[in-house]
Amino acid sequence: MASSKEYSEFVLDQLSGMREIACKPMMGEYILYYRGKLFGGIYDDRLLVKNTPTARRLMPDAPLELPYPGAKEMLLVDRVDDRDFLRDLLTAMVDELPEPKEKKKKI
Repeated sequence: MASSKEYSEFVLDQLSGMREIACKPMMGEYILYYRGKLFGGIYDDRLLVKNTPTARRLMPDAPLELPYPGAKEMLLVDRVDDRDFLRDLLTAMVDELPEPKEKKKKI
């Protein structure tokens, strides 16, 4: 099941106060970046973020869920309606996220 456009627009609106948020649609879902780092995505109308130590500390009861079969488990964000929480979560976890891989140049 793909994510609805309405849900993705809601999540992006909740993140709209933050600079450096990027969203890439991919096969009916949405991959989310903060400061160029992949932090999570919208999968089946769920906001999931990478399972970092800080994200786990800020959401100790968040269940781990699969974004799609074969993927690594991610944390389900259940406070999507709380803009301040989302800002604090992303700001706190961004330094734990891996740097983006350098794209190979085509010759």
